[in-house]
Amino acid sequence: MPKPSAEAAPENRSTVPAGRKLTTIAVLPGLIVLLVVAVLYSVTIGRYDLSIREVALILIENIHPLVVPYWDPVKEVVVEQVRLPRILAAVLIGFGLSISGASLQGLFRNPLVDPGIIGVTAGAGFGGTLAILLGLQGYGLMLTAFLFGLGSVLLVKLLSTVRGRTSMLTLVLAGVVISAFFSAAISIAKLLADPFQKLPSITYWLMGSIASSSYSDVLLILVSVAPASIAIYLLRFQINIMSLGEEKARALGVRVVLVQWIILLTSALISAGVVATSGIIGWVGLVIPHVARALVGADHQRMLPVAGVLGAIYLLMVDNLARTLTTAEIPLGIITALIGVPVFAVILRRLHAKGGWAGD
Repeated sequence: MPKPSAEAAPENRSTVPAGRKLTTIAVLPGLIVLLVVAVLYSVTIGRYDLSIREVALILIENIHPLVVPYWDPVKEVVVEQVRLPRILAAVLIGFGLSISGASLQGLFRNPLVDPGIIGVTAGAGFGGTLAILLGLQGYGLMLTAFLFGLGSVLLVKLLSTVRGRTSMLTLVLAGVVISAFFSAAISIAKLLADPFQKLPSITYWLMGSIASSSYSDVLLILVSVAPASIAIYLLRFQINIMSLGEEKARALGVRVVLVQWIILLTSALISAGVVATSGIIGWVGLVIPHVARALVGADHQRMLPVAGVLGAIYLLMVDNLARTLTTAEIPLGIITALIGVPVFAVILRRLHAKGGWAGD
């Protein structure tokens, strides 16, 4: 696939002041440093008190053993077996959902698009619910979630495509319809579930939580997020051109259909990995890309990594709130919705005041 020229990007980069460019370049390194600090700080949070110095030394000891470790062995168990897996899970999930949302918004030139809006999350959620109902776990649950997530994408794409062209409004409406269908299917599955064993598991799982995350869950998320994110980033220039519209993209030599399918499949894979291990966590892929776009612009070469790291920090902070606000842990999906809805309402209002998405 030919690499499009820089002039094809949707931003007029030649008019960006030098100071703005330097600030933009510094955003990603700054966010990476902030992420490292957030991870170290997050490990210290909990009922068992730890300092950042102790956490850092415990982690370093795995790479370069210290002569005489001075900390209590219980602290090492708390750091490495209890807190670190869920923190890594939060980072990977936030990164993957944000990358997925940013790529879908650029691909379809629509700020309302994310895996939840186009039906992937609901489809994968039903697949995961069905897997729990059938007693499947691990990669079996992930495969079922992925197949139903992919099926929902196929249905949405089929409904929104007429004579080879995809209508953006129809895409969103088709996503709403498919999401409603799979939500109803989830309700039926909950009615059929054992009310004493399967139903409580399904209900809590659907609200989104990483409380019981283990290193096997982290590996499962990594398997779904890492290759999909790499594939999306490799298509960053093509997504830039797709943001100009399908006709212009075809004129500039982009294989539109191939790019669309790769983005849709990778988004389905990310959603399947997240849903299989953590349930439905919404609004991350819808809101975070807007913040990243405000920081570094619409060029996906810069925006995709910034969105990923920003999403990782955001979900990590949300998880910290989930496990510290009350004695009983709050599911992540509830907090992301409570934060995401008003933030997105403000963003949508500002977009409308500026004339919409890219002047459409």
